[in-house]
Amino acid sequence: MSEQAGGAGRYDCRFLSDVVTEGRASFAEGQREQFTADASPHEGPLPDAVVWPASTDEVSAVLAAANERGVPVTPWSGGSSLEGNPIPVDAGIVLNTYEMDDLSVRPDDLQATVGPGIVYDDLNEALASDGLRFAPGISSGDVATIGGMIANNASGFNAVRYGETRDHVLRLEVVLPDGRVLECGRNVVKTSAGYSLKDLFVGSEGTLGVITEATLSLEGIPRHKRAALVTFDSAREASQAVSEVIRFGARPGAIEFMDTLTVEMVNRYSGTDLAETPTLIVELHGDNSGIDEDVEFVRGICEDDGATGWEAADEDEMDEIWQARRDVYHATRAYREEWDIAVVGDVVVPISKYPDIVARVEEESEAMGVVCPSVGHAGDGNLHYTPLVDTDDDEAIERALELNDRIVAAAVEMGGTATGEHGVGIGKRKFMRQEHAAGVDLMRGIKELIDPNGIMNPGKVVPEE
Repeated sequence: MSEQAGGAGRYDCRFLSDVVTEGRASFAEGQREQFTADASPHEGPLPDAVVWPASTDEVSAVLAAANERGVPVTPWSGGSSLEGNPIPVDAGIVLNTYEMDDLSVRPDDLQATVGPGIVYDDLNEALASDGLRFAPGISSGDVATIGGMIANNASGFNAVRYGETRDHVLRLEVVLPDGRVLECGRNVVKTSAGYSLKDLFVGSEGTLGVITEATLSLEGIPRHKRAALVTFDSAREASQAVSEVIRFGARPGAIEFMDTLTVEMVNRYSGTDLAETPTLIVELHGDNSGIDEDVEFVRGICEDDGATGWEAADEDEMDEIWQARRDVYHATRAYREEWDIAVVGDVVVPISKYPDIVARVEEESEAMGVVCPSVGHAGDGNLHYTPLVDTDDDEAIERALELNDRIVAAAVEMGGTATGEHGVGIGKRKFMRQEHAAGVDLMRGIKELIDPNGIMNPGKVVPEE
């Protein structure tokens, strides 16, 4: 780690050696290169430095010093984001909270206090001995950290029953851009005391400060689970079944939609032998014998909507199926060697509109000649679609991006949102005005009030004027 290297980039970051413990700041090009891209198709420039603070005090010292010098700071944790959320688009400092992974569990209160660097799956493994879990459920749980999940307001498979990350955050410790440490929220499930500041930071993607500690509410691990693979002749029938399952009051632990092409890709990549037709993965949770009645209720709805098969699966079979579902992104990228994902779609619509948005993706992709598999956390109206392109074909890339624009516009017109769980990051900024109208101006005002020097994760969330 040389001072010359630290001062050779866009910003002089040599001051980091004075504000964190020795060895926790690096200016080495090889280490900096690891933070130019996340799991998304986006890429950014080489940051000038990377720092791994060990404590809230060190985070505070880094931000105070960077703010004084006008040096951008981009928080980073697991790097599993799909919209370029932690990519340092203006170089500067990448502040990696991965090593801040403390954990304190209070099972009697159904709460855990965690550092931002603890990995989702590791947290749930530690909680399991007390019969508890942090429930939102995400496909990248072996990589994604709690800090990143809070910053993006992440959710996934289990959100239909248990809610998104925001629904489980009780209290946050946040370091503001000038180094001040703020506590917001309390270790209780409800409060009416003033503005909910913690909710301002959940989903802010590191543009307002750095989360250094969080208290989370936990759920008991359900005593009983029932699961099934449900097949249909068409995607509309499958998505209509989802809409009616939710409308008639069922609350599955998870209900996932996969179109035919996604199932084909998963079979090829994961070695499964699922029927290659539109499919729902249904999982029901319960703590008493009533779960069997729930199963029959959901099964009846699916059959009324044209289900061609209902295959109950035991726990071992479901582990394999859920792993295949988690592999969808990798399976899609591996579909053709010369192709890659142009953009990761992530829209949510009101549940009654779910069949319409699924059909819209099918219709638009066929009309535009774009190969575009779709999959979704269907029970909460969330659909992901991933147009594939030859990365050397500029015209194909343009068509894929136009497809995304059309689907986002359709979702917003249906009363939905441009992003359900991946966040705004780089790729969704251009849709913020379309979705929020004058609300964008208020967001910009909040950003300027908290971060007047604009150092926190610039180029994200709030679009340029």
